[in-house]
Formats: sequence, C-alpha cells, structure tokens
Amino acid sequence: MRSDHKHFFIVGAITLIVVLVALFSLNSTLGSDQEPIRAPDFSCTTQDGQNFSLSDFEGEVVVLHITNIESPLCIECEKALAAQIGELQRLVENKPDVTIITLNVRKNPYSKDGMTLSESWWDAEVGWIWAEDFEPYRIAGKYVDFTNFEGGFSNPTILLIDREGMVVGVYHVYQLGRGEIDGIQDASDLQAKVEALERGEWEGMEGMVSLQRVTLIGMFGLGIITSFSPCSLALLIAMFSYIMTSRRRKVLSDDEDYGSSAREGLWIGIAFTLGMAIVFFVVGLFISNLGIFVRDSRFFDLAAGVLLVVLGINVFKPIGEVLEPIKARLPQREEEFREKKGLMERAVNLSIGLFKHSVFIGAFALGVFFALGWAPCAISLVFPALIWLVSQDISALTGGLMLFVFGVGHGVPIIPIATFSRSFGGKLGEEYLAVGSAIVKAFGIMIIITGLVYAARYFGYKLW
Repeated sequence: MRSDHKHFFIVGAITLIVVLVALFSLNSTLGSDQEPIRAPDFSCTTQDGQNFSLSDFEGEVVVLHITNIESPLCIECEKALAAQIGELQRLVENKPDVTIITLNVRKNPYSKDGMTLSESWWDAEVGWIWAEDFEPYRIAGKYVDFTNFEGGFSNPTILLIDREGMVVGVYHVYQLGRGEIDGIQDASDLQAKVEALERGEWEGMEGMVSLQRVTLIGMFGLGIITSFSPCSLALLIAMFSYIMTSRRRKVLSDDEDYGSSAREGLWIGIAFTLGMAIVFFVVGLFISNLGIFVRDSRFFDLAAGVLLVVLGINVFKPIGEVLEPIKARLPQREEEFREKKGLMERAVNLSIGLFKHSVFIGAFALGVFFALGWAPCAISLVFPALIWLVSQDISALTGGLMLFVFGVGHGVPIIPIATFSRSFGGKLGEEYLAVGSAIVKAFGIMIIITGLVYAARYFGYKLW
C-alpha cells in the first residue's frame, strides 16, 4: 500500500474516532414535556427591597406568575392581564398561606413598576411577592422554554412548582396576536391544584414546554457541510500548497528534525483548525447573549426567514452580482479596497513568518486570520448557523462552544489536505471541490426552504 494511502486511512480513522466521541459525549440532553422539569433557581429583590431566591421556598408549593405589565401597556392583552391578577388576588384571599411569586418582565426601564400599575389601573391588592426583571432578563431568560408558545411570548404564563422544585404545570394564558391559549387560570382551580400538590396526589406534568434541542452534533455536521464551499477549499488548497512547498525549501524553518512532512502537515491542519474554531467561539459568545424578546418576537421569524431566503439565493447567484449595476453608479473607493486587501495580506504574511519559530503557532495564527477574512467568501453558509444560534435560549458559554464545534467541523477536510503531500492533497482537494459544488447547491435549497418555513411562522403556519 502506498504511503499516501496509509496516511489517508490513519487520518480517516482518527477523524472517525473524533466523530464517534462527539456522538456519544457531546450531544446535549432534551427534556420531555410529559415529565416534571426542575425550575431554574434565581435570586431577586422584591418591590419592598427584600432579597430572596426561589430555593428559599423549597418544601413549599409555588405559583410562579410571569407577565409583562408596563407603560405603554399592550391594549390587546389588558383584559387577560387584569383578569389573571384578579384571580391571583382571589387565590390569596381563599388560601392565605399560598406562595405566589410574580416576575414582571419590563422592556421599558422608565415605566412605573408592574405592581404599582396593577394597583392603579385595576384596583388590585397585591398581597404576594412581586419582583421586576429588566434587560438582559437574567431571570426571565431562564424561563424562555416555559413562557414560549409556538415561537411567541405567552403573557401571562402561570407555572406550578412542587415541593421538590420541579415544574409540574405550565399554563399559557394569553399571547399577543393569538388570543387566549390555556385561558385565565381560575382561583378555585389553582387552589385545588396547589392543595393536590401539598397532599402528594399530583402525578406527571400538565401543559407544554417548548424545549429546544441544542445539539453539538448538528453544529459539527453543519461545519463539515460549509467546508465544501468551493471558494473556501480553493483558497485553502492554494494556501497549504504554498506553505508545504516553502517548508520543503526550508524557507519557513531551520528545524530539520521535526519529522515527516505528513506529520508536520497533520500538526499544521490541527493548529489551523483550532485557530478558526477560536474565532467562531468568540462570535458565539456574543451572538447567544441576545435578549429574550429577540428570540421570542414573532417579527424575528419573518426577519430571519427573509434573510435566509436571500442568503440561499446568494448560493446560486451572488448578491454582489445582482447589485453590481447599482454599485457601479456609486463612487468608487478603490483605495479603501486595496487597504483592506493589504491588511489581510500582511496578516497572512505575519502568520507565515511565525512558522520560523513554531509550526503550531504559525498555523494557529493563520487559522485565526483565515476565519476573519474568509467570512465574506461563504457568508451564505455560515449565517444560517448564526440565525439558529440567536433563536436558542442558551448561555453565552454554550453558544461559544456550539460555534467552536462548528469551526472544528469546518476543519475536517482541512486536516487531510494539510497532511498529505502537495500532489495527493491537491487531488483530494479537487475531489472535495467536485462533490462540494453539488452539496453547496443542495444546502442552498435547504436554506431557502428553511427561510420560507421561518417566514410562514410569522403568518401563523407553524411546523414546530
């Protein structure tokens, strides 16, 4: 068996092991809407200035009321908001020892607090715990899966939490543009449910929870698919051919004992991939930290859908070509273009210069600069991942990890191209290009279909 082919099988085996590890150890869990789910703990300050945590009420049944009462008020929602406040007031009157917590989510920091407005507008007598939550919604953000109903914020939402801190009941009272869902939760019904929980006679879970499947495997696979972008692979093959040719001429390093060119290429490919993945990790930290009302806004579905359709079309017909007649009439800024091009060239040359000191560091830096400069080349393929990430309720660290895995997946074809000799790597790259052209077009169709599905959600046609 030829040496190049042996290297191919070795690297292929390593890649397979990495994928299997990802399959069995990196996949995140998905809760069931038929079983109780632990209520996320939080700490807050009441309108009276008292600090408390949800965990302080462990051993008690809690009615958690999540709502949005502020000025200006949603006129369409007012009847439902006022009625639910009235039922909670009746519940306190009928069962004085009941524990109720209202979490009022406010977008307008200049509005009066929700408790004051309720007492002023609806003559309510709030005799329970009331707290306000502001952007970036560090408390309400933990409950997006519970307040979300088919892509929109349910205002208000009632949660029943048992003595063990498990959410056993979810009731979406009302949703803007949709009307009543589960309807106003009557005080008598709530009292009966609370007492059933106190007696230990409750089983299972009531209501629906919109749990999102956040999977690292999907991001890893998406990274592999986007790596088939012809512009990306063509640039990579040219870059690595130059690097490996220079290495053989001893231009980049004087280390003659580093090992075989294949092993050196493997290290270059791994370091390059890690450099790219780090850039995606940083992007993920910022993208996933958007507010709750961006994710739960119905307008987000329409905007994301339109953007995805445009990006899908861009796969077949670059938007730049479509806009060329318009751009031709605008003042030319060739000097600015040359300056940007010069910056990227200097960045690449700087990375190559680092090879004289360390192959790993040089390749890592090259990966960082490539990720920064490569985005315009394959923006249509990367943006769907970013839009998907925005729609999820995940922490900044998890978002960073998701895009890091995306970057690692994108590096799968890079490692063999860098590992093999220039001739074999070139042939492998040509095969990738041949297959990649068809895959990218198919992916473009998928992007357009996904965009249409997202946009349809805005008009009430929901597939999930």
